[in-house]
Amino acid sequence: MAFKHITSRDNPVFKQLKKLADNARERQREGLTLLDGVHLIEAYLQVFGEPQLLIIPEGKSALEATQLMQQLQDVNTMMLPTLMFAELTPVAASTGILALVKKPTIALPEAVHFALMLEDIQDPGNMGSMLRTAAAAGVQVVYLSKGCTDAWSPKALRGGQGAQFVLPVVEQVDLSATLTAFQGKRYAMTMHGESLYTQDFKTPSLFVVGNEGAGLSPAVINATDQAITIPMANASTLAVESLNAAAATAICLFECQRQRM
Repeated sequence: MAFKHITSRDNPVFKQLKKLADNARERQREGLTLLDGVHLIEAYLQVFGEPQLLIIPEGKSALEATQLMQQLQDVNTMMLPTLMFAELTPVAASTGILALVKKPTIALPEAVHFALMLEDIQDPGNMGSMLRTAAAAGVQVVYLSKGCTDAWSPKALRGGQGAQFVLPVVEQVDLSATLTAFQGKRYAMTMHGESLYTQDFKTPSLFVVGNEGAGLSPAVINATDQAITIPMANASTLAVESLNAAAATAICLFECQRQRM
């Protein structure tokens, strides 16, 4: 293991890490990303093996981070001043360890019977939460529009908590063409449609979720077979006019799973 203590922001390795933390194009170009936290790094380890580099802050690390470093004692490690380390982390309360890893490629299933499509989801935390829910519900593949936030950003990865390591995520998708090609029923999640609970999801199903504020575009809705909605109590009041996109996605996906169990 090589150990380096970096204290300058002009260090080329730190500069690269900062670009990876901040820039989706850099992550795409280099095929690399940063993982924040013990749980996320352990999830990566279970599927893909050791990271390329560990990054830790000066000072005492959390016990779980120290134990992970001992487990990965053959991995090159970089120590940074606390403020420089904080520039790379997606959250204020980090567990005190980051890992530089290669973005994995997950094989697509031969036949898709349960899929999720996201249009222009902007919040990386929402993105990660939706992917985590999709993985837990048994979704086989998630399609992301060109307007979606990067699924491999540190914030989206932290929200996904390992979902991106087991769930095929297809980015920069032409939604209309993908909807046309899907061999099954395509459902648009909207504010006005038939009740989610009157649908039969035992056949191949694809759910489409729209932007947190604007919802689905008319073109995407028109390319689906059925608009569906989640019935809500007191839906006429502003406070419960609509559900958070991630919450609505979870309800729909687990209703599909419930029917198939």
